[in-house]
Amino acid sequence: MSAPSTTPRPAAANSVWPRLEPLLPQVTKPIQYVGGELGAVVKDWDAATVRWALMYPDAYEVGLPNQGVQILYEVLNELPDVLAERTYAVWPDLEKLMRAHGVPQFTVDAHRPVRDFDVFGVSFSTELGYTNLLTAIDLAGIPLLAADRTDADPVIVAGGHAAFNPEPIADFVDAAVLGDGEEAVLEITAIVREWKAEGSPGGRDELLLRLARTESVYVPRFYDVDYLPDGRIQRVVPNRPDVPFRVHKRTTMDLDAWPYPKKPLVPLAETVHERYAVEIFRGCTRGCRFCQAGMITRPVRERSITTVGQMVKEGLEFSGFHEVGLLSLSSADHSEIGDMCSGLAEQYAGTNVSLSLPSTRVDAFNIDLAQELSRNGRRTGLTFAPEGGSERIRKVINKMVSKEDLIRTVVTAYSNGWRQVKLYFMCGLPTETDEDVLEIADMAHEVIRAGRAATGSKDIRCTVSIGGFVPKPHTPFQWASMERPEVIDGRLKLLKQAINSDRSLGRAIGFRYHDGEPSLIEGLLSRGDRRVGAVIRKVWENGGRFDGWSEHFSYQRWVDAAAEVLPAYGVDLDWYTTREREELEVLPWDHLDSGLDKDWLWQDWQDSLSEYEQDDCRWTPCFDCGVCPSMDTEIQIGPTGRKLLPLTPVNGLKLPAAAQG
Repeated sequence: MSAPSTTPRPAAANSVWPRLEPLLPQVTKPIQYVGGELGAVVKDWDAATVRWALMYPDAYEVGLPNQGVQILYEVLNELPDVLAERTYAVWPDLEKLMRAHGVPQFTVDAHRPVRDFDVFGVSFSTELGYTNLLTAIDLAGIPLLAADRTDADPVIVAGGHAAFNPEPIADFVDAAVLGDGEEAVLEITAIVREWKAEGSPGGRDELLLRLARTESVYVPRFYDVDYLPDGRIQRVVPNRPDVPFRVHKRTTMDLDAWPYPKKPLVPLAETVHERYAVEIFRGCTRGCRFCQAGMITRPVRERSITTVGQMVKEGLEFSGFHEVGLLSLSSADHSEIGDMCSGLAEQYAGTNVSLSLPSTRVDAFNIDLAQELSRNGRRTGLTFAPEGGSERIRKVINKMVSKEDLIRTVVTAYSNGWRQVKLYFMCGLPTETDEDVLEIADMAHEVIRAGRAATGSKDIRCTVSIGGFVPKPHTPFQWASMERPEVIDGRLKLLKQAINSDRSLGRAIGFRYHDGEPSLIEGLLSRGDRRVGAVIRKVWENGGRFDGWSEHFSYQRWVDAAAEVLPAYGVDLDWYTTREREELEVLPWDHLDSGLDKDWLWQDWQDSLSEYEQDDCRWTPCFDCGVCPSMDTEIQIGPTGRKLLPLTPVNGLKLPAAAQG
């Protein structure tokens, strides 16, 4: 383990490349550690006042396309006196060699040691990246525990959706930011800049105090947690008078003022997404009760159709990508999605540029949209997410889609030339029975029958993909119990048998699923408190790495660590996962304000048990979830009445030199 150090941060960080390069021929995919991508930025170290290392705690192929990190990378590097570089999790083969040869965690841009930066920002989309954070901290030579760090160490700041409950990693991070990052990183940068200009008065503690006083940066060390004899939390309170009782999320309004990324990173190695992605709106008010992303990103804020058009034009010209992804939690809900897609399809007709909506609601997809998405003959995959197999369970989760809606939508896709659709469901939802899950098989069979009838062809396929339900903080299901893995696995076995019970139909249906074990561990981490940090550390010490990858995940390693660590606190794995919470229980994240009223969330939880459906507040009167008044925000939606500009057809995209040949 790394020992605390008081060695001052160097004036100029030295590149570790001379030590790293000889190791690369000995590892898989060495290109991912080289850097130099189109869009990458390397700035003069000595000319920078504030220096950020940004990390997505997964492999390069997953981390590089991450929209959040790319946006913050660009926003920070536009400041003349600020430098931002990227780092990703290294695979175990390189980790072993780095430890043997004394090579620290490095950035891919200039291969500078992460420890030499002022701020180390880590964006978490999933809690299963926590062990990779510990690897990066330790490889960097930074003390694992925040309490052991000195002025020589960077301030480690967590962000992303999984940071809305940072308590399980409270021992390892110095701070956490809830919500949108664009303005938050600028505010943090200004505070660090001013503190350094004053000669770093009061050291690390004073810097963290200045961050905490903003009321939008959470510094765990300034809060104490008291527990009741039965293991529940009694209270979470500040341990000094000058920090707030509650920390509030950040919400970036007017997305047109933040048209990022302008210069998307073009990967050198293969990545999970290779496209120009533009976020067409943020937030969702559909009210799916399981969906943390929809709850914590309220309110809806649309980007205007003209800004989207300009971003696509400039992004494609810079990158040379051949696919445009129109991103949001439910892209087809944009108030001008039809004009947006027709305008883009018109503009890029005759080129090899294709459009995709990675997230498409069943009831928002129509024939006009289908035709625009396939205008140039290229059809990217279509994914629809009914989430629940039965009408009853869809009422419980507030996913207001009927079987008839789904069949009609999928037939529309098949009739317009698609031959493959993917249907996504969850298993283990509150109140779920075997019968609810088995209705997924009936639905898949009907999809194939209807598709064959509509097209007159047997050459169509449907893939059923199943994920395990994980209760998340700041959702109505934050009180719900989880099903045990053996129950989930039993239902999935029955479902597979039901799908294959008709061989003619079953041959056309693919079946992909995640078993219940990783979901249970994700549930431990998503609703855990500070005591879970000891479990994460034990798992990491026992070799836990890349827990989001099935080939690296070890359920037994987590179970063993929980059994070794948690009894000392009077709790166990089941206490965190399969136990239903009571209304008045203090939840680990109650002092972290997402804007959602806890009483409203509880009522929505009760409504779910009554199978009562809640409307979308974009089109109906406000139902008092609390976000807009408490966050001083508002819904920002069109229609603007404008068309996509410019409408000059692109007869052949001008590619950057790096993308030609």
